[in-house]
Amino acid sequence: MMKIAVCYNEVPPRLRKGEAADRISEAGSASEAQAVSRVLKALGHESVLVPVGADIATFISALRKEKPTLVFNLCEGFWGDSSKEMHMAALLELLDIPYTGSGPLCLGLTQDKARTKDLLARHQLPTPPYLLVEPGAPCPSSRDHNLAYPLMVKPRSEDASLGITADSIVADAAALAARVTYIHITYRQAALVEEFIDGREINAAIFGNTPAESLPLAEIEFRPGLLHPIVTYDGKWLEESSEYRQTVPVCPALLDTRTEQRIKDVALSAYQLLNCRDYARVDIRLRDGQPYILEINANPDISPDAGLTRAASAAGYSYPQVIASILTMALTRKELTHAQP
Repeated sequence: MMKIAVCYNEVPPRLRKGEAADRISEAGSASEAQAVSRVLKALGHESVLVPVGADIATFISALRKEKPTLVFNLCEGFWGDSSKEMHMAALLELLDIPYTGSGPLCLGLTQDKARTKDLLARHQLPTPPYLLVEPGAPCPSSRDHNLAYPLMVKPRSEDASLGITADSIVADAAALAARVTYIHITYRQAALVEEFIDGREINAAIFGNTPAESLPLAEIEFRPGLLHPIVTYDGKWLEESSEYRQTVPVCPALLDTRTEQRIKDVALSAYQLLNCRDYARVDIRLRDGQPYILEINANPDISPDAGLTRAASAAGYSYPQVIASILTMALTRKELTHAQP
């Protein structure tokens, strides 16, 4: 039996940026942590919940008091700031506490959608062409870029579909300028503008390290009635919304063998390029048989009903087996890094 600290984010009463409804996805961290903790206890371990609040010193003191063998790291930022996700992993490294999931550099790179796309393009992995509009910079006109409308506009460094609504798809310069301004003002960061790939949306979950395993692919089916076939924030999180009811995950996705393998190969290459560890999800758009990587989600949600868990179930893994496998991966890494020369 081991003592395992399950670390997750507490949500501030008022977010520093974004919309008020964004607290819904932020609050999901606690439910995820409780589910993981229950499984760890059922597996025979001592599991303690250690939340990260506004005072990082309190968090450090709690970890030092508990003296866990390992941290199950579910932290997706710090006190409402998702850009600090990498800092939480770095803190665990400074404290010399082994932890699950990806390391700081991977988390920082994958959180930055622009840097991720730069790396993908440099290594000939397909991703939609894009441009970045920094706060205070003028919105480029069609003469200043070679991107073809319609375009997708989203925050540079958010996940969980934060900042994504039907208005994120723009068809002309006026709509582009309005949406870029919205991202700048509401999310206080650069706006990523990329060509919209009108096609099927596929989630490719990757599990493991050496070797990593591509789990059965999932497709997000967009039912009739949506203004645009995209996963909006409401479509992902607000169960009472029409967008949620019209955004339906299906796993495994119905794909021909050749296309399925091509998507898995691309996703696995991206996983390895960004040095993801233990588990991740690669979001892809498929058009005319060509997969385009939208983003890479290191340390995605692993709640019992989350996409990665659904894909693992389709591969024959029970939820306890998913949690136990992630735990084993982290323990193996601990043994290697702490081994005596």
